[in-house]
Amino acid sequence: MQLSLPTILLASKSPRRKQLIQELGFQFKLVHQDIDESFPSQLPKDKVAEFLAQQKAEAVFSQLQDRQIILAADTIVLKDNQIFHKPKDAEDARNILNELSDSMHQVITGVCLLNQSNKHSFSCISKVYFSPISAAEMDYYIDKYQPYDKAGAYAIQEWIGMAKIKRIEGSYHNIVGLPTHEVYNAITNLYK
Repeated sequence: MQLSLPTILLASKSPRRKQLIQELGFQFKLVHQDIDESFPSQLPKDKVAEFLAQQKAEAVFSQLQDRQIILAADTIVLKDNQIFHKPKDAEDARNILNELSDSMHQVITGVCLLNQSNKHSFSCISKVYFSPISAAEMDYYIDKYQPYDKAGAYAIQEWIGMAKIKRIEGSYHNIVGLPTHEVYNAITNLYK
């Protein structure tokens, strides 16, 4: 039996988000458009991901048709009011992982859902607790997994998540890149 769900226009290049939307049972089409990822300096850091998700959704609005909904998301890693973006190179990845080692940080995914008549955006926050990560472990992870397309220089579903994350508080899928429970509920509520 098929669920009666709208078609998603997924405004993302993330293979992880694509997989999660597919596993939720949605039909989808990729419609990503590059945007300027700068944000107002006075914007609270925990609102940056949601702001960027809204920018991504609005950038593809012209492609929206009836019975479709745009889904855009952005994920940031935040520690001590500092945002850790995708690393530029191996040295940057090492510096980021060194900052996250043996501490707690927040993974914040901002989501924007947009259809012809409604716009709904929200953020989901998960806390991640890393055990200490040695220099050799960082080098191993960076060399083997090339985490250059990942905020905070890591992916929870890879080796580092299995070996070095001692616990999380909140949604696992949010840390992967999309808070699936919240997204599913928000989309189905828009189409009740």
